[in-house]
Amino acid sequence: MGRLIYGMSASLDGYTAAVGDDISWSEPDDELHQFWNDHARSISMSLYGRKLYELMSAYWPTADEQPDATPVTVDFARVWRETPRVVFSKTLTEVGWNSRLERGDLIEVARRLKAEEDGLLEVGGATLAAPLVRAGLVDVYQVVVYPVLVGGGTRFFPPLDNWADLRLVENRTFPSGAVLLRYETGR
Repeated sequence: MGRLIYGMSASLDGYTAAVGDDISWSEPDDELHQFWNDHARSISMSLYGRKLYELMSAYWPTADEQPDATPVTVDFARVWRETPRVVFSKTLTEVGWNSRLERGDLIEVARRLKAEEDGLLEVGGATLAAPLVRAGLVDVYQVVVYPVLVGGGTRFFPPLDNWADLRLVENRTFPSGAVLLRYETGR
């Protein structure tokens, strides 16, 4: 049985992207990038929406071939290519880079994947994660909080009908001032 993790960077005021989808405030330093690389290695499958897939696939498949690629960039590019992805989209006609297209109901497919897959499944992107959070399918929440207030944009957490009890299982402060918080659900 797989476990579903929802993890991203967020501003201190709770946004994954500022107004206009601006994520420039969340550029990781090498130590934080290495943390995300190590995390990515622990993922057996990623769930992406169209927007995140298009953003990631525009850069990461060949990022390690760029002349200015740092060692952490080279490492992440390789891990990204190797990790299987399920891309949820009603508009894309094809996907590449170790990805498969899914047009089915997100909740039903996520339940099936959790039942079929062993290991850690990651949902990428706040918009795709929102219905999974509301359905109670997320087992682990991992947020790296950046010391910045952006004032608006895309929220990390969607509005909820009920409280969700969480248990802190890890925290870590990076030299940049960013703080990792990892929680498991109270199930």
